[in-house]
Amino acid sequence: MDGEMISKILSIILLDIVLSGDNAVVIALACRKLDPSKRKKAILLGTAGAVILRIVLTVVAVWILDIPFVKFIGGLMLLYIAWDLVKSGDDDPDIKGNSGLFAAVRTIIIADFVMSLDNVLAVAGVADGHVGLAALGLIISIPIIIFGSQVIMKLMEKLPILVWLGALLIAYTSGEMLVSDKYGHKYLVEALFPQMDWIVPVLMMVILIALGLWAKMRQTRQMTGQ
Repeated sequence: MDGEMISKILSIILLDIVLSGDNAVVIALACRKLDPSKRKKAILLGTAGAVILRIVLTVVAVWILDIPFVKFIGGLMLLYIAWDLVKSGDDDPDIKGNSGLFAAVRTIIIADFVMSLDNVLAVAGVADGHVGLAALGLIISIPIIIFGSQVIMKLMEKLPILVWLGALLIAYTSGEMLVSDKYGHKYLVEALFPQMDWIVPVLMMVILIALGLWAKMRQTRQMTGQ
């Protein structure tokens, strides 16, 4: 293995670590309410499914990102995921009960798929068309992602506010996807004004907060019978 190959592998690993911070947050949010006995299984299954999808995406990344509005739609999906993770507090039916494990795994895989559209393109660029090299970098980074999500989960148990901060990070990422989409950028930024590049991500966070407050008020009314 020559120096150039080692350099590429190290670059890919570093890139995966940097770009996977938000993915670790998603894993932590999706698994935070599961029984401890189910958490590790959900993390392993969800991460395994997400990594397989990333490898597939790495192969077809350029083609996928050329599809009109694919990142725009992905951004909207990500906003929904952020809201779904926080909307019902401790009574969220999506990650509770017998189906909790599979619901958490599903959330991890879907969110990682959406959030990885940009990531895999960056990794594919460093790998310079070497699919095996890109896959190797992803595989090596798996333990780091898993460890990161477990650390975040422990912090969320001690500091519940981190649940909202994590969801807001996902919402911000959704806004970035909206404006980085070829057509989203054309109609939101070029057609309006350049500041929309940062206004839209912030707006997504505001929308999430508004939806969260609305859901909380609705839940309170239902509990009080009003």
